[in-house]
Amino acid sequence: MTKSDHVALTLSSASIAGITGSAAGSDEANLSRKSLRRSWNQLPRCQRNLIIMGITAFCVTLLLFLPGDQLISMKDVRLKPGAAPFHMRREDTLQNPHHHPNLPPEKSEHDLAPEISAAVASPMTEDRLTKQEPNDKVPANAVYPDGNSAENVVKLPETAVASNDNINGVIDIVNNVEQPIDREASLDEPTDLQAELKEAIQHPLNLAGESIDSHLQKMQNQLAKPQHFHGATNERQTAVVAAFKHSWAGYKKYAWGHDNLKPVSQTSHEWFGLGLSIVDSLDTMYIMGLEDEFNEARDWVRDSLKFHTSRDVNLFEVTIRVLGGLLSAYHLSGDHMFLAKASELGNRLLPSFLSPSGIPYSDVNLGERSAHSPKWSPDSSTSEVTTIQLEFRDLSRSTNVPIYERVVSIVNEKVHALDKNHGLVPIFINANTGTFRNYATISLGARGDSYYEYLLKQWLQTGRKDNDNLILDYMQAIDGVLTQLMRRTPRENWVYIGELINGHDFKPKMDHLTCYLPGTLLLGHQNGMPDSHLLLARDMMDTCYQTYIKQPTQLAAEISYFALNDKDENDIYVKPNDAHNLLRPEFIESLYYFYALTGNRTYQDMGWTIFQAFEKHTKVAAGYTSLGNVKNTLNTRMRDLMESFWMSETLKYFYLLFSDNRKEIDLEKWVFNSEGHPLPVYQQ
Repeated sequence: MTKSDHVALTLSSASIAGITGSAAGSDEANLSRKSLRRSWNQLPRCQRNLIIMGITAFCVTLLLFLPGDQLISMKDVRLKPGAAPFHMRREDTLQNPHHHPNLPPEKSEHDLAPEISAAVASPMTEDRLTKQEPNDKVPANAVYPDGNSAENVVKLPETAVASNDNINGVIDIVNNVEQPIDREASLDEPTDLQAELKEAIQHPLNLAGESIDSHLQKMQNQLAKPQHFHGATNERQTAVVAAFKHSWAGYKKYAWGHDNLKPVSQTSHEWFGLGLSIVDSLDTMYIMGLEDEFNEARDWVRDSLKFHTSRDVNLFEVTIRVLGGLLSAYHLSGDHMFLAKASELGNRLLPSFLSPSGIPYSDVNLGERSAHSPKWSPDSSTSEVTTIQLEFRDLSRSTNVPIYERVVSIVNEKVHALDKNHGLVPIFINANTGTFRNYATISLGARGDSYYEYLLKQWLQTGRKDNDNLILDYMQAIDGVLTQLMRRTPRENWVYIGELINGHDFKPKMDHLTCYLPGTLLLGHQNGMPDSHLLLARDMMDTCYQTYIKQPTQLAAEISYFALNDKDENDIYVKPNDAHNLLRPEFIESLYYFYALTGNRTYQDMGWTIFQAFEKHTKVAAGYTSLGNVKNTLNTRMRDLMESFWMSETLKYFYLLFSDNRKEIDLEKWVFNSEGHPLPVYQQ
């Protein structure tokens, strides 16, 4: 997409002759003016209006850029792609502690091209999906269709070229957007947003000016109704329920009320002091039909879950695990106690958004109700600030209090407007300036992963709206993945997603976290995304499965590397420092999506192989433990930690994967957050 700094007028030959001959005399000049007037009058009214508008916009632009007596030439000003409503042009150039215990804590609407509307209106049929065999590798010379790229599907309407949004974008650049943004302006008016924020922060036990209980009581007819589940119906599901009960029993005996269990030493591990394993597991127990365990967890939440302790917590982790867990438990059980707890927590998380830019700080003190950047860096992880929207939006819509959705929508808008590398984002962003860190790594693994996941899932959560920047940004990002990050190994042609170090140097490294991508891509394709997404989903599914099966334990390592050429001994290999397994859920999540959306039971068999490997190598007397080395069955080096996501995600996805009813959670009605908590889809 290019922009022009002039307006071209196409005149008749008589007009041109009249102009060039004006020096011959006044008669010829008059003839020239009459000819020009006649040519102008002969133009259709719409063309004349467009020319007048173009000239007016050009003059206004010149006036805006006239400092003193000097005019800044438009050719010296490079428009940021984000300054336009959306940009789909290619540039000439080319760790998120998400679930990582070893890392430090830390709306505008525009026209959508007809092609996207048609694609979304015609989602992939189930028959097309079920015909795909999961282990049929795509030929090495297979080409991802260029016609499905975001560039070729989405085009900027020509009438937007001279819009005020574009003019404002140029002004932002001239005024140096690297400077901190004024806090008032960052909250995108209306002006009462600051007052609402301060009110909610100062009175965390209130909603809309009254107590939380009183507010919810008035909403009695609008509160969620309980969902019904039937429990395990086959041997595989029963085995998963047994694994959960074993994990829960060890946690209850040795770590009750603490964040995590250390199953080898049979002690507890504290992170935020919020009983993460209890809150994170509520919906898993409800779905599995574990009534006794659910009720004892519910009682603990009601009586013992307190948020007033003066202790720093991570906004992202607490949002996806605790806020998401409470909201999901509320929607599934219909118990408004969970919504009341979620409302108080939401108020106590709001100080994170009182940054100069509106991009939230990563750390918040729930008791003192203050927030700051992480102590180890001035920046937040990009995935952290863009993976809170599902939960905050759901809190607003569940309580009819808009403040939560408004603050995270501002984050969406600001990240959307930033310059990107083919739709791909650096993994660090500064809450003070609202800009990405220069030369930061680009990755779909740690610190970047769920940004892309939540673009699609927010779009689904809000009813698949047309004219939505979320789906435009998602499509452009996947186009960037295909062109910038995707590679094949030289011998076996395994497709993988690498990283761009310093934003441009390719590295053949893929985190296990990236294995969420096949399921997300398939979910998108089911909802109208192009066939290139399906092709990449299937390829990535094969590769992620290989990262498990190629290890002696049949458990994947935290990080895998891939051969760039024939000199490397193996196409897929793991370095000693990356050989740990943390009981992560990402690949099991993708298997679940593939089964739920296709009905192909081969994916169940793949999951059963992995579940048995977990049973064999990670099960201990008091629960399940993470491992230090998946490369040696005789020396797995138990790490003595059972993260809350083992019960919240990994076992939940196993249970749903093995269900006889692949719509036990209907993906047209529910969307899973990044911690595996189902939240309802809204129609608008």
